[in-house]
Amino acid sequence: MAAYLLLLVAVLSRFIPPLMPHAGWMNFTAVTGALLYFGARRPWREMFVPLGALMLSDFLLTTFVYHYPFHWQGYIPSWIWYVAGAALGWILLKSKTTFWRVGAGVLLGPTAFWILIDYGVWAGSAMYPHTWAGLYACYVAAIPFYRNDLASTALVAGLAFGLPVLVQRMNAGRAVAQVAK
Repeated sequence: MAAYLLLLVAVLSRFIPPLMPHAGWMNFTAVTGALLYFGARRPWREMFVPLGALMLSDFLLTTFVYHYPFHWQGYIPSWIWYVAGAALGWILLKSKTTFWRVGAGVLLGPTAFWILIDYGVWAGSAMYPHTWAGLYACYVAAIPFYRNDLASTALVAGLAFGLPVLVQRMNAGRAVAQVAK
């Protein structure tokens, strides 16, 4: 149930940055952290759920928030990433969840997203010249988005994976204190 609630938070969090475009919050969402958590905590056969929810939010954001025409072909790299983000959680965190594994997911998730999506922007649009300098400029322009994704993923994954451990340790400490009395 927690994975589904976090997925809902992730979808809703995508609608906040466009409301404050000058606040520097672009790409500060719960998406990557939620995908890691969903992949780690839900069976693989349920991975269509985050994919469908995020695909729907792509459509709603594009057409109703940004008022652009929706061309599904332009979203294929993002949709691949949604499955890959959940797969990363499933591969890295399903069998064993440790501080270091969560940290690796926090670093790998946003980094892979940045590499995949910005390569797609460079290769699939006319925003940047199709040269090494254009590719470099595309990645440099995306650093603020990458930074925000990295920070939000650390926050969300840290809370999602860390709070249950903290509560469990606090309860264990109380139990030990009760036995000692």
